[in-house]
Amino acid sequence: MRRGAAVAVLLAAGLVLPAALAGCGPPGGRASAGPTVQGADAGTGTGAEKGAEREAAEATVPGKGQREGEGEGGEGGAGSGEGLPPVVDRVPTRDKVVFLTYDDGAERDPRFIDLVRERRLPVSMFLTDSVVGPGYGHFARLRSVGASLQNHTLDHPALRGLPYAGQRAEICGQQRKLKSRFGIRPHLFRPPYGTYDATTLRAAADCGIAAVVLWRITLEGDGTLTYTRGAHRPAPGDIISVPAGETPPLTLAERTTRLLRVLEEQGLKVGRLEDHLR
Repeated sequence: MRRGAAVAVLLAAGLVLPAALAGCGPPGGRASAGPTVQGADAGTGTGAEKGAEREAAEATVPGKGQREGEGEGGEGGAGSGEGLPPVVDRVPTRDKVVFLTYDDGAERDPRFIDLVRERRLPVSMFLTDSVVGPGYGHFARLRSVGASLQNHTLDHPALRGLPYAGQRAEICGQQRKLKSRFGIRPHLFRPPYGTYDATTLRAAADCGIAAVVLWRITLEGDGTLTYTRGAHRPAPGDIISVPAGETPPLTLAERTTRLLRVLEEQGLKVGRLEDHLR
C-alpha cells in the first residue's frame, strides 16, 4: 500500500486514539486491552463520550491544533510535515489473512523459532533494544526463518507528550541499532503502550517510518483473545498483538499454536504485514 493511499484509508476509516498497549503494559500499571480506536465499526456511545473521543483524537492527528511540519529537523526531511505515516490497527484487504505482531523481544522461546520455520509464518517482531539486550542472536535466527524485524524504540518510554528531540532519538536510535546489527532499516513502528501524538508521527516520518502499527486483537498470556473494538472474532485484515508477558502460563510457541487453530477454524491464514504497508 502506498503511503498516500494508506493515509486516505485511515482518514476514511476513523481516528485512532492513544491508550495503554496491552503488549507492553501501561507505565507503572497493569496491562489493558489495548488502544481505543474510533473507527467505522466502533461501538456506539453517548454524545458526551463521542465528544470526548473526538477531542482526544484531534490531539493526536496532524493538522488538529498543531500544524504539520512543526518541530525540529531529523533524518529524511526534517519537520516538513509531508508524508506523515498512517496509524493503523487493521489493514483493508479482501484476502483472508491476519497479521501476527510480537512486542518487545523479552520472550526467546527456541520452540517458537521452530514453529515459525515449520509453518512458514511471516511474523513481525517489534523490538526494543533495552529489552532485547544480548538476545539479538535469537532474532537473527528468527529473521533467517522468515520473521521481519521492526522498530519498538530504544528504551520503551511512553512517547506521547515528550519533546520532538526525545521521540526522534528513541525511534531513529533503534533504526540505527537494527541497521548496524542486521543491515536493515525497518519501515514499521509500534509506539510503546500504544500512546503517541502528532510529534510522534513527525519524528517517525523523519526516521524513515512508513506506518505506525497498533492492533485490534491481543493474544493474552493464557491464549485467550481480547478485542479493542468491533466483533469479538478474528476477521480479514486484523492486526494481532502478542505481548511479552513476565510469567505467562503458556510459552510463546504454545500461545501461537492455539491462535493458529482459531484462525484455521475461521478460514484465515497469516499474512506478511510488510507486504500491505509500504
